[in-house]
Amino acid sequence: MAAEQTSEQQTAAPAKAVESAKAFVGEHGGAARAVVENLGRTGARLVLVGADGALGDVMVPSTAVGEAIVEVVDGLSPHDWDAETVADLKIGAAHRRKMAGPRAR
Repeated sequence: MAAEQTSEQQTAAPAKAVESAKAFVGEHGGAARAVVENLGRTGARLVLVGADGALGDVMVPSTAVGEAIVEVVDGLSPHDWDAETVADLKIGAAHRRKMAGPRAR
């Protein structure tokens, strides 16, 4: 029984991460695709692609937590980096400069 509680605690969706995902969905068309990426020991990245093509992310402790967030947040649907998801993504010039870092400026 204790092992079950520990497992549930480890995969429970943190309130702050859920609120961030809900806010993203609300601000970007009411729906979003979610791709959970394993980052190894660091945890996982929940990448969000809004209905309007906006890109966002939420860092979580594990892929299981990322998947739990996708289940809890209305408007989020699980996806992989398939052609349709990539095609829906719209990255603007400002975001490209931000990703390139200070040397690109």
